[in-house]
Amino acid sequence: MKNVSQTFNEQYLPVKALLIYQSVEQESQSHDRRESDIYVESYDIGKHGNPINAHPLSITEMMLLSELMQSTQELKTTYLQCRGVLPSKLIYVNAQNNGYAIWCTPPQEIDLFFTDSLGIPSGKTKIPAMLWKATKERLQVFALKGKAKPNADTSLYYAPLFNLSQDGSVCMGTVNINIDRQTHLEQFIAQWETYFFNSYFTHTLGNHRHCKGNLVQLWQEQVGTGREFPQHELIKNGRTVKDLIR
Repeated sequence: MKNVSQTFNEQYLPVKALLIYQSVEQESQSHDRRESDIYVESYDIGKHGNPINAHPLSITEMMLLSELMQSTQELKTTYLQCRGVLPSKLIYVNAQNNGYAIWCTPPQEIDLFFTDSLGIPSGKTKIPAMLWKATKERLQVFALKGKAKPNADTSLYYAPLFNLSQDGSVCMGTVNINIDRQTHLEQFIAQWETYFFNSYFTHTLGNHRHCKGNLVQLWQEQVGTGREFPQHELIKNGRTVKDLIR
């Protein structure tokens, strides 16, 4: 039989204390809190149990705290962690708690779904290359010219599609988004593309032009024809890939 008496007799002594300060102005506006509004002070614990050596929380201490949190089963996360080799479509990934991924897709033929009110038949059609940026809750999409994988200085274009605001944010309507901190990178990318392409396009958002011509007429003339997407219809939005990385 295993001797567990040592476990019962094990003592735990305090070695570190953290004191978190919050900006007075932000205390009443917690929904608008920024990282700079929080200050963390670290204390060592003296031999008599009193806090000593007050100092700002160091990078080393933060890393040790992060490792400690990750070792706790309930707090373990695989959010945006890759199961294998990084996907070739990946541009950038920030795997923090509410991080994001940026990836691209080449020109492709895909099924698009439109509501009857638009007067556009649903069906297979060719679309331009696209750039995607997503967190757990939000998706932005943009169009790209050509077929080459973009770099930091590649220009972005308005995606010539419906349900998109001027900054590329997608109105997902009633789509049930089910992405949590256990979602691996490959699954994250696949889910967002599925959510986007399997939902119905219903309306335009904002006052910006989505393409040079008439957006409804553009897709009426494209769906089911097998024609390449007319890239001359794309409009630059004044941003590049590096503008999406923060």
